[in-house]
Amino acid sequence: MSLWREAVLGVTRQPRVQQFVVEHALVRPLRDRFVAGETLEQALSVAHALAAAGFRLSLDHLGEEVDSPEAAERAVDDYLAVVEAIARERLPSGISIKLTQLGLAQDPAACQARLERLLATAQRAGVFVRVDMEGSVYTQATLDLVRAVWPRYRNVGVVLQAYLHRTARDLRAVLAEGISVRLCKGAYAEPPTIAYASKAAVDANYARLLRTLLAAEPYAAIATHDEALIARAQALAAQFQRPRDRFEFQMLYGVRRDLQRHLLEQGYRVRIYLPYGAEWYPYLTRRLAERPANLLFLARALWAERNGRGAEAA
Repeated sequence: MSLWREAVLGVTRQPRVQQFVVEHALVRPLRDRFVAGETLEQALSVAHALAAAGFRLSLDHLGEEVDSPEAAERAVDDYLAVVEAIARERLPSGISIKLTQLGLAQDPAACQARLERLLATAQRAGVFVRVDMEGSVYTQATLDLVRAVWPRYRNVGVVLQAYLHRTARDLRAVLAEGISVRLCKGAYAEPPTIAYASKAAVDANYARLLRTLLAAEPYAAIATHDEALIARAQALAAQFQRPRDRFEFQMLYGVRRDLQRHLLEQGYRVRIYLPYGAEWYPYLTRRLAERPANLLFLARALWAERNGRGAEAA
């Protein structure tokens, strides 16, 4: 993990910082830049605007590791409501889920049962389910669960993280089974024994993995805002004569909106990862860690709060 990311995550995990960010309206413009509201209704409003502009979507009800079966059941119910809304409003959207929301850490068997319940409903509604990858402690369990449900539910795919040393092996294995992969860089804090430590090393591995991803048959999702890697993906797609309806670029809501529009204008499929929900703080801190300008906004907001002034969103 880079020193910058380590420092930012260390600061944002401080209770006083979290309390300020969560409670103060002053920081809301920054939250709203990256999070499509706290309710499903707010997220749907944003989703309709993006769909009208030509973007595909992946709705994500934010939340991570639950601490009880009841909380896991509530998470499933929340996602079933999202699936119903997507079908009802005919949005070009899938959903993104984290298995720790469904109780992976407490009971993998119960988690699988909840996942299958969700996949069955989504399959009937024609909605694709992308299983997000979390910290490395859950990598193998996540892959095991996706593989377990894949023979019965072909409306599921998984995310792999380019910063992990193991990903080249995982990517080949998952693609060989026909499972769609979303390739991202990775945003969790990991030690150098598990993950590449520098941006240059992560980028180089991502470029290598792109060749494997785009040479394979399953539908490919390329999740990056890096223009050099996007150009690499475009060149590889052309080299392998891969039709544009067999892959897509995926980007985060609020990040590089200019690049999102540019790719769309070039005729590429672009899917926006659209997070929403009350549990937005951990997600926002990862965005802060990725881009210094975002943390600069937070610092300005803290200074303005102390001195009785406002601040503009980054």
